[in-house]
Amino acid sequence: MFKIARKNFALWAVALAVLFLLIQVSADLYLPTITSDLIDKGIAQNDHAYIWRQGGKMLVVSLLGLLAAAANVYFASTQAMKVGQKLRTQIYSKIINFSSREFTDFGDSSLITRTTNDVIQIQNVLVTMLRMMLQAPIMLIAAGVLAYNREAKLTSVFLISLPLLAISVIAIMYFVVPLFKSIQKKTDRINLVFREGLTGVRVIRSFNQDQFEQNRFDEANKDYTMTSTKAQTIVSFMFPIMTLILSGTNIGIIWLGGHLIGDMSMQVGNLVAFMTYATQILMSFMMLSMVFVMIPRAQASGQRINEVLNRESSVKDATGDDLKVFDQTKPASLEFDHVDFSYRGAENKALENINFKATAGQTVAIIGGTGSGKSTLVNLIPRLFSADHGEIKVNGQNNALISQNELHQAISITQQKAVLFKGTIRSNMQYGKADATDDEIWQALEIARSRDFVEENGGLDATVEQNGDNFSGGQRQRLAIARTIIKSASIYIFDDSFSALDFKTDAELRLALKDDKNVQKAVSVIVAQRISTVADADLILVMDDGKVVGQGTHADLKATNETYRQIVESQIREGDGQNA
Repeated sequence: MFKIARKNFALWAVALAVLFLLIQVSADLYLPTITSDLIDKGIAQNDHAYIWRQGGKMLVVSLLGLLAAAANVYFASTQAMKVGQKLRTQIYSKIINFSSREFTDFGDSSLITRTTNDVIQIQNVLVTMLRMMLQAPIMLIAAGVLAYNREAKLTSVFLISLPLLAISVIAIMYFVVPLFKSIQKKTDRINLVFREGLTGVRVIRSFNQDQFEQNRFDEANKDYTMTSTKAQTIVSFMFPIMTLILSGTNIGIIWLGGHLIGDMSMQVGNLVAFMTYATQILMSFMMLSMVFVMIPRAQASGQRINEVLNRESSVKDATGDDLKVFDQTKPASLEFDHVDFSYRGAENKALENINFKATAGQTVAIIGGTGSGKSTLVNLIPRLFSADHGEIKVNGQNNALISQNELHQAISITQQKAVLFKGTIRSNMQYGKADATDDEIWQALEIARSRDFVEENGGLDATVEQNGDNFSGGQRQRLAIARTIIKSASIYIFDDSFSALDFKTDAELRLALKDDKNVQKAVSVIVAQRISTVADADLILVMDDGKVVGQGTHADLKATNETYRQIVESQIREGDGQNA
C-alpha cells in the first residue's frame, strides 16, 4: 500500500498538506495557553481589556487553524482521489493486456472488486494518513511535552490511562484485522454471484431457478454482512472504551489538580490548559489507533492490487533482435507447424502436433466434437494463448516473433460469443475500422446480411444496448461478422459465428464473403458444427481430442475419413446435412 502511495502521490501536494497540518496542530496547541492566560490574568484579576485581547487572539488562532484544516483536507482528499484515479487506470491498462490465462486465474468478479472496492479502501486510508496518521503523533508528543511543562505532577495520570488505551487497541486489532482481510474475498463472492445472476437472468427464468439464485445470493450476502457486522461491532467498542478512559483521566486530573490548587502550588488556568492537553493526548492516541485498525484492511487491498499490477502476461512480445517487423506486403498465408498447446495444470495436451497450411484466397474450415480443440486452435493464431511447441506462421512469419499490436492489425476475428458494445451500430462497426465511412459500413452490413434489420431499427445511428441485448442471437452474430469483415486483414477468423443463422442466411452470407475483395486476398478460417457450413471450404480440418484426425476437401474426407463420415451421417439423420 505504501509502495502504491509513493508511486502515485504528487510530492508538492503532499508537502502542502503536511504544511497546513502543522499550522493546524500549532493553532490547536496554542489555544490552551491562551485560555490559561485568559483565566489567570484576565478573569482572576478582572482585567476586561486583557480578556478582550486574549479573546481576539483566540478567535484569530482558531480561524487560522480552521483555514489550515480546510486546506489540509482539500489537498489530502484531492491527492487520495487522484491516486485512486491513477490506480484504476493502471489496473485497467494492465487487465486489457492480460491473456486469457490471466483472466482465468483471477476471475472477472475479482478483477472488478480490485478495480473498485479495493481502490476505495486505498483512497480512504490515504486521506486518513495525510490527516490522522500525521496529526496524531505530532499532537501526542507536543501535547505531552506542553502538559509536562504545565504541571509535571499531573502527568502521572497518564501512566495508567495510556497503557489501558494501548491494551484496548491491541486487543481490538487482534480480533478485527483477520475479519477485514476476509471481507475483500467475500466481496469477490458477492460480485461473482451477482454478475452471474445478471448475465444469466434469461437462463435462470427459463429453468425457473429464480428462488435458487436468490438463495445463493442471500447466502453470499449474509456471509458478507455477518463478517462486516462482526468487524464493525468489535471496532465500535473502541469509542466507548476511549470515552471511559478519557473521562477517568479527566476525573484523575481534576482530583489531583484540585489538591494542587488547594495547596496554592497550581493556578486554575494551568489546570484547564492541562485538561485540554490531556484530551488532545488521548484523542490523538485514539486517532492513531483508528489508523492502525484501517491500515490492515487497506494493506490487504494493496496486496490484491499489486498482484494485478505485478502480474506479467503469459503472452509476451519478443525482445531485441528476436522481434521482427511484420511485412504486410507479403501475400496472406497461415501455417501451423507441429504445434502443441496445454492449459495450465492440465494433464493432457489441448492440441497436439497440429500441421496445415493455407494461402491467400483459401478457406480453412475446422469441424469436430465439443471439446475437440477447435476454438483453442483459432485462439492461438492471434496469440490469445502462446503455443508450447511448434510455430504458427502468419504471412510466412512466426507469430511469436511479431509484436502483438502488428499481429492483431493483420487478423480480424469474430469470437464464439458475439460481443457488442453499448452505443450505436456505427460505433460498433468502427471498432473494426475507426475511419470507416457510412458506405463501407453499409457494404459490410450487406455482406453480413444485416442491412434489412439495421434499416428497420433506424439505420447506423440505431441504439445498441449493453451486450446487444436489443437484438436477437442471429442478429448479434451478423453484426459481429460485419464488424470483422469491415477491417482489412490478412486472416479472417469466424469462430462458430454462423451457429445462430438459418441455412438460407448461412449460405447467402458465406457466398457473399467469397465475393468480397478483402476476403479474396486473405485466408479465411471458419469454425463450425454444420457440414453445410464447411462443405465448400478449400481445406477442412477434422478434430478429435486435440488432434487433427483428417484434412482435405469435403469429397475426400467423406470418402476416406471415418470421423468426418460419422459427422455427415449424424447430421443427415437430423436433417442438417441434407445438402452434404
